[in-house]
Amino acid sequence: KEIHGGLQLVTGRWPNKKTIKIRVRFGESVSEAMSEIGEKGATNDHAMRDFIIELPWLGKLEVGNTGFRFVRIDLIDENAQLHLKELRAISIYRDIPYLGSFNSSDTLLNQIWMTGAYTVHLNMQDYLWDGIKRDRLVWVGDLHPEVATINSVFGYNDVVPKSLDLIRDITPLPKWMNGISTYSMWWIVLQYDWYMHHGDLVYLREQQPYLRGLLRQIVSNIDENGIERLNGERFLDWPSTKDKNAVHAGLQAMVVKSILLGNKLSIILDDKGMMQLCEGTLKKLSDYVPNHHNSKQAASLMAISGLMSPEQANKEVIAVGGAKDFSTFYGYYMLQAKALAGDYKGALDNIREYWGGMLDLGATTFWEDFNLAWMENAAPIDQLVSKGKKDIHGDYGDYCYKGYRHSLCHGWASGPTAWLTEHILGIKVTAPGCKEITIKPNLADLDYAEGTFPTPFGVLWVKHTRKRDGSINTNIKAPKEIRIVK
Repeated sequence: KEIHGGLQLVTGRWPNKKTIKIRVRFGESVSEAMSEIGEKGATNDHAMRDFIIELPWLGKLEVGNTGFRFVRIDLIDENAQLHLKELRAISIYRDIPYLGSFNSSDTLLNQIWMTGAYTVHLNMQDYLWDGIKRDRLVWVGDLHPEVATINSVFGYNDVVPKSLDLIRDITPLPKWMNGISTYSMWWIVLQYDWYMHHGDLVYLREQQPYLRGLLRQIVSNIDENGIERLNGERFLDWPSTKDKNAVHAGLQAMVVKSILLGNKLSIILDDKGMMQLCEGTLKKLSDYVPNHHNSKQAASLMAISGLMSPEQANKEVIAVGGAKDFSTFYGYYMLQAKALAGDYKGALDNIREYWGGMLDLGATTFWEDFNLAWMENAAPIDQLVSKGKKDIHGDYGDYCYKGYRHSLCHGWASGPTAWLTEHILGIKVTAPGCKEITIKPNLADLDYAEGTFPTPFGVLWVKHTRKRDGSINTNIKAPKEIRIVK
């Protein structure tokens, strides 16, 4: 099972009492643990995972701080005898309860929900990272699916505001967060979502000066025809990078989304100047609708932001080919768009095929990227790659994640966890601080689904069961402070 941490080695006695050199190699897959630096992208970037150390006679040593499942140890000294008494994996994690839960008549979906939750849990370290082996950094756009998962599983945790504040403080305007315009816009979306779940107006007011400046900056990058002209790195997710038309459509949708939520935040903060700016900008933005260019990423964002009918986006683009061309990051928004279109059965099928595909290959956490085409003749990551088989870890990947550099524990891939809670259990926060929650289940092809959801007032429990006539029986137990809307 994937963990974040290192290794403890306890040594015994050997004749000359001298220190002995060993080489330690950590791997998220068996094949990575067997690799050489530089081979198929194997690297020590972000976290040391391949190094030589000296062990003491009759002592104990702890080494390593990375993401791994497998360790290879080689004795480096010649004509030496090493007595190892114990080898122990060290797991470093936040000891926090899983307040949210999901259980249904489909055991695969249950496993996918928990795998997404565990993936994010491992990345809740000093800050909310994107990966525990590589990308041990605060990438604010990548945080959005992670925070959705945290809200659904763990409830309030200070790793979120700590990370949001860090990226704000190290990004003075007019810079974009992480150098990417969409990532600054995701920060606005995150502020809105965090406020809705936790209702902390004091914290939101602390963001007001930066939010005001950021909204002005976004507006200044819209031309007189309502078309985005954003500078900085133009990025949605890695698989869509080469399609400039799709990226433009996605950026246009993100501008609309961020201004919409910026307007809502301005109303909450009673910032009349910002309200006027946002409302005027939204009128100008309504005059232009870009072409989605048959990109599932672009079509999903356009559906979510209201630039395109969700039903049209799903039928013409997102549902075509099933989970083909899904991505681990934007797969979450593809699922969200399908939910808006009412295609819950199709979304469940996509989750089973795509995220279930990673589980079929031995995953215990979800990956930085995944392509269904990689599955053909591929060896699972928890086995040595036999002759004639493809190495799913070493032979694939693209952009910054080629081969073994590819992270196999990436928080942005956790979208199904939040999605299953929101759409199958039907739990939707509709008033700040969870003071009102709307519960509208969508069982699709499931016989039942039940689960819990963390709120500032305690844990909410729901269970939905399909009756013989096809109708749904719902039972709810909620803290008395919450108004439930059905």
